[in-house]
Amino acid sequence: MKDYMVRGTAANAQLRVFAATTKETVETARAAHNTSPVMTAALGRLLTAGAMMGSMMKGEEDILTLQIRGEGPGKGLVVTADAAGSVKGYALAPQVILPASAKGKLDVGGALTGGTGGVLNVIKDLGMKEPYSGQTALQTGEIAEDLTYYFAVSEQTPSSVGLGVLMEKNNTVKQAGGFIIQLMPFAEDAVIEKLEQNLQRIKPVTTMLEEGLTPEGILETVLEGMEIQWTDTLPVRFFCNCDKKRVEKALISIGQKELGDIISDGKPIEVKCHFCNEAYTFTTEDLKRLSEQCSGNA
Repeated sequence: MKDYMVRGTAANAQLRVFAATTKETVETARAAHNTSPVMTAALGRLLTAGAMMGSMMKGEEDILTLQIRGEGPGKGLVVTADAAGSVKGYALAPQVILPASAKGKLDVGGALTGGTGGVLNVIKDLGMKEPYSGQTALQTGEIAEDLTYYFAVSEQTPSSVGLGVLMEKNNTVKQAGGFIIQLMPFAEDAVIEKLEQNLQRIKPVTTMLEEGLTPEGILETVLEGMEIQWTDTLPVRFFCNCDKKRVEKALISIGQKELGDIISDGKPIEVKCHFCNEAYTFTTEDLKRLSEQCSGNA
């Protein structure tokens, strides 16, 4: 099944709802960054959330960035997404390995917070002069709870976020996906109560995916007893828009002096994209050409 998300409303538009399946997206990220199981789970959860949250933006050029900085050995994550379901990201310490949590699960919270804390930054570049930015303290480091807290505190939108990544024995991704349910300001108490009852009963996201539920099926389970109006379906994919030209611009931006130091070594250099790990090689001749462009810009 190809990765995709569904969006809609429920209970006479009192709820805004999203759900996604993201196995291929998360596996692409795992393969690109060679992440350990716990960091694959962490990055996969944030990529899934990023895809759904990105789709909440209106403009084609709008970009959402989610940054987690934690006190744990995993240090943090960075994910960016657009409004069309394309998402990319990386882990700051991709190879961290930790023992399983007390519940026998991958200890994402321990990897990110180390039990002491951290922050979640949400940055929305909507083409204005200044991007919108909201920051909240990490609650558990398990990501779904942290985003639920962020929505309540920073956006004053009571939400329920469910995210999950299940690994195979060979450390590839078996299942990945999630949902976001948001209450509209006019949601009635009866709807809120029904949703809370349903949320207490549901199985983990990865269990629902293992049982063969689609994103539509997940939302039908979470919203049992409420009518859903489907809005649309969007493909989800891991996509990085880096290319050699962009990397050249980054090298020009470091300035003529730094480039001169690199050129004086007389060796080609390799520059890797943070987001997808694609490597770009620049010969001494390439670097001299870029250095001349610096002087042209001076």
